[in-house]
Amino acid sequence: MIEYLDLLMFAVAILVLLLGFPVAFSLAGIAIIFALVGDYFGVFPIQFLKAIPQRIFGTMTNEVLMAVPLFIFMGTILEKSKVAEDLLENMSKLLRHVRGGLGISVTLVGALLAASTGIVGATVVTMGLLSLPTMLKNGYNPKLASGVITAAGTLGQIIPPSIVLILLGDVISNAYQQSQLQMGIFSPDTVSVGDLFAGSLFPGLLLVSLYIFYQFLKALFDPNSTPEILIEENEISYKELFKTLFPPLALIIAVLGSILTGFATPTEAASVGAIGSILLAANRIAKENFWTLVSTFSFITLLVLNFLFDLRLNRVDLNLYETFNILLAVTIFVIFLISTLLSIYKLYLSGVLIDAARSSTKITSMVFIILIGATFFSLVFRGLGGDETIEHFLTSLPGGTFSAILIVMISMFLLGFFLDFIEITFVVVPIVAPIILQMGIDPVWLGVMMAINLQTSFLTPPFGFALFYLRGVAPDSVKTSDIYKGVIPFILIQMMMLILLSVFPGVATWLPSYIFN
Repeated sequence: MIEYLDLLMFAVAILVLLLGFPVAFSLAGIAIIFALVGDYFGVFPIQFLKAIPQRIFGTMTNEVLMAVPLFIFMGTILEKSKVAEDLLENMSKLLRHVRGGLGISVTLVGALLAASTGIVGATVVTMGLLSLPTMLKNGYNPKLASGVITAAGTLGQIIPPSIVLILLGDVISNAYQQSQLQMGIFSPDTVSVGDLFAGSLFPGLLLVSLYIFYQFLKALFDPNSTPEILIEENEISYKELFKTLFPPLALIIAVLGSILTGFATPTEAASVGAIGSILLAANRIAKENFWTLVSTFSFITLLVLNFLFDLRLNRVDLNLYETFNILLAVTIFVIFLISTLLSIYKLYLSGVLIDAARSSTKITSMVFIILIGATFFSLVFRGLGGDETIEHFLTSLPGGTFSAILIVMISMFLLGFFLDFIEITFVVVPIVAPIILQMGIDPVWLGVMMAINLQTSFLTPPFGFALFYLRGVAPDSVKTSDIYKGVIPFILIQMMMLILLSVFPGVATWLPSYIFN
């Protein structure tokens, strides 16, 4: 019995989480209990727990994880300020002459929200509240409407910059270095969150294209389920369309583009995204606020000056021309700072800033408390020899690498029914990823496969989280069975995507290798 203490610990943790106890405290509490039991039987050195403070401090000083609260804040600001509502309304107008155009606009807006929020629950709830009544009013089949909304809402798992990819990228990076050290490679290669962002970009866009293609086919073969949008011609304003669609697109391109081009780290890009979302929200609430335009223009000017000139102060060879450029940059920065603070004040008066700050604090606290609990759990699990047990199991499977990956993917898929992606990322991935990566698997490909796999489990009945999110905001006229049936075609598309990535891994690995190598 004592030799299986590690597996018993894992099983008890899953059972306690399924019973609904708080995740972070459950993981830490179970870890401490099994550490004491292991110490009593002499199979776990209690001195291992002295490493906990150092690990927590390492988490606190991890620059990559600093991007998490910034991206969460960016998403909540856009959600609370109803920028998403404007996007959906105007995208629907843009596709008014296309049969099924409302469903396609929901998918496109879902992709944009995924790239700007990265929070699955918030996206599904927002899209459900905004678009489901409109789709039903326009004569959409409830099954199709439910499937489109839930599928579009889960795109936040795979389209960068995603919270899932940031957390998964950090874990995969550590696992990759650990696997190389265990293989005797003492100058290991690294994989970054930027690599994972680049690797997931094509699969994410391909998923969006497949969702839209399915809706085209549905409109072609079942036109009654996808009617045209009931919008009068005089309701269209292309100026309004441009003003609504361009700023969020520009923000997403700026954030993601700066990461992929290497111009900024994910944390730096996240800070730009947070400021950009504040300016977008303030501009919407204040109806073309003058100070948001000043702030935006001054920020762009600062970027141009930084690109054209060396603005460092700690140089001894400064001439008059360079000094003038530095003074100009400082002046513009002061203008940017004042105008941004005034925009933030406008947002504060509206109440949006307080709501977004509270929501962001709750989500961020949840993420990092779970991370600390998972740190306790993984340390004790490894101390009990759990990683060796899992490694022996996976390496002894008939079929080698293929069987090991298949078992891991099926396990993560099933766990995704009951556990949130955060628990799976912090508890399961650190255990299995180093073993899989020692088999010669590309870390970027593995990370993208895991992200899409978790996205699929979020959609799958009867326990998919996205289905529960939509059920919570759907009108009574939409049956739970309609939601379950409507999502099945999109689950099949997800499965096709996983098979495609398995057969052609270059879909995920080509772009990061091209950009970063």
